[in-house]
Amino acid sequence: MKKLPWIFVGIATLLLIILFNSPVLALTPKHYTDLEFPTLKNVEIPNYERYQLDNGMVVYLMEDHSLPLVSGTAIIRTGNRLEPADKVGLADLTGTVMRIGGTQQHSADQLNQILEDKAAIVETSIGESSGSASFESLTEDLETVFNLFVEVLRSPLFPEDKIQLAKQQINSSISRRNDDPGVMASREFKKVIYGEKSPYSRTEEYATINNINRQDLVNFYEQYFYPNNLILGIVGDFNSPEIKQLITNKFSDWKANEKVAYNIPSAEQKNETGVFFINQPQLTQSNIRIGHLAGKANEPDYPTLTVLNGVLNGFGGRLFNEIRSRQGLAYSVYGAWQPNYDYPGVFAGGGQTRSEATVPFIQSWKTEIEKIRNNPISEEELASAKDSILNSFVFNFQKPEQTLSRLMRYEYFAYPSDFIFTYQQKVKTTTIQEVQLAAQKYLQPDKLVTLVVGNEAEIKPPLTSLNEKITTLDITIPEPNNS
Repeated sequence: MKKLPWIFVGIATLLLIILFNSPVLALTPKHYTDLEFPTLKNVEIPNYERYQLDNGMVVYLMEDHSLPLVSGTAIIRTGNRLEPADKVGLADLTGTVMRIGGTQQHSADQLNQILEDKAAIVETSIGESSGSASFESLTEDLETVFNLFVEVLRSPLFPEDKIQLAKQQINSSISRRNDDPGVMASREFKKVIYGEKSPYSRTEEYATINNINRQDLVNFYEQYFYPNNLILGIVGDFNSPEIKQLITNKFSDWKANEKVAYNIPSAEQKNETGVFFINQPQLTQSNIRIGHLAGKANEPDYPTLTVLNGVLNGFGGRLFNEIRSRQGLAYSVYGAWQPNYDYPGVFAGGGQTRSEATVPFIQSWKTEIEKIRNNPISEEELASAKDSILNSFVFNFQKPEQTLSRLMRYEYFAYPSDFIFTYQQKVKTTTIQEVQLAAQKYLQPDKLVTLVVGNEAEIKPPLTSLNEKITTLDITIPEPNNS
């Protein structure tokens, strides 16, 4: 028999060496709990300046010369929770038409054309608890774009044709609001918690939109848009002395309104027990929400409650491991303490499951809440939750604009400027005992309400087996009044 040439022997030997020494081939994939990651950097606040104009307007400046871009945001102390109950949608319309309607100096078309030519952006909106006006611009176009931003903020035109266009868009949204069962569940759950007439849960209707006229928009704007009711933040590639002079030139003559009022509506839990049901015969699965009224983010136990959230949620969390993985009862599942800044939020959970698993899902979810109240979590759960929170927290401060946004938000809601650091430190020092005490204090099984969007005929066992009062909700969209 012929011997193999020595070159082939060498190649074979080399391949064997590579095979048994290759880290890709030799190592088996690690379980996610065994992965090791480098230590993340500490959260650092870039240098910034805060000052106040004589008219009360607060200004934050944060230079960042990494790119030739500048962006700015004004937070206005207003919100749709302040609009009249018979004109729900007024704040949304005001925030929309401020931008799309043009200004007293430039028509909507002129404004759009200039911004398009400059590849710049100016936007406005009004949400639940604040209004916002923002701009983005190349450094070389800053003065031009900033002037337009000021026009939109100080002298919106509110033309009738743009108001009607915005109304049509809202009405179109109303007509489609029951298309998505998940959106439907979230919307109606807020009504079950806060009450359907609460400023925190009421919805736009054809009738409330029809009640709104141009003068309503002008009045709402004039009621809240004042310099002493506003915080302006600018970040990017600018020269601070120059931008300060520009701000002074454009805002110093805007007169303050010392009588401007901002009364935060109260929030209470409307229903403290019961199951609320929305029958959707076309569905093959149920969307479930369970929860009760919660608290604010400035409560002393908020950091501990975020650790509690970490134990309950995500891959490796109790709810996922038990209800989804072990019992196979859910496509998705969660349960979290969700505070608001200046009014009570909710402790809310739920998920999606097949119709016939609806009742077992609800029962298992409530069982897990009882477990975390009555039994201490493990050292591993504590460490995993804290690591997840602290590691992800750092990514909220990757960009200067993210940091500036938080600083402005804390001032807007009267939170201390070092809130991020005290929160972070408290998460680090949270103990097992503190988590259990927080669970016992803040999770209240006797006040849990449940909402189910699903197919009644396919939910077996039926919801009545939960031994709670069942209330069927009517989500029919009232027809528009064309009179």
